[in-house]
Amino acid sequence: MLLDYKNDYEKISMGLLSFVPDLKDVSRLQDEMDWYQSKEDRKLYLWKSEDTQDIIGVIGVEIGNDMILLRHISINPSFRNEGISYKMLEALERRFPQKKIMGTLETSALVAKWEQEKSKQNQQQILVTDEKGEG
Repeated sequence: MLLDYKNDYEKISMGLLSFVPDLKDVSRLQDEMDWYQSKEDRKLYLWKSEDTQDIIGVIGVEIGNDMILLRHISINPSFRNEGISYKMLEALERRFPQKKIMGTLETSALVAKWEQEKSKQNQQQILVTDEKGEG
């Protein structure tokens, strides 16, 4: 479940963002936190596990007129390789249905893989619908 960032979540957010390679330095990490909080079009969202109810991921975005720029995504290492990043992107897409999610140099490969997976699932859905004679 995608949660809006609140100041109560600052330490957990910083902890999760510290897994991002260029945010390991505490002063750099604090600068990034300040950057997200300095303007309305910059947002942090946290991901709460539905199984454990723990906050296990964070997404940092910049919101434009017709797109969302995914600047950071970080997941607790204990929960990696479970498809959480795709779930986070799906939730972000549901929150901003009229906007396209784009990536930075660091996040564009993930966004592209997510879009490919989404396209593949849509194709499979169409095939299943056609096989049932519903298409």
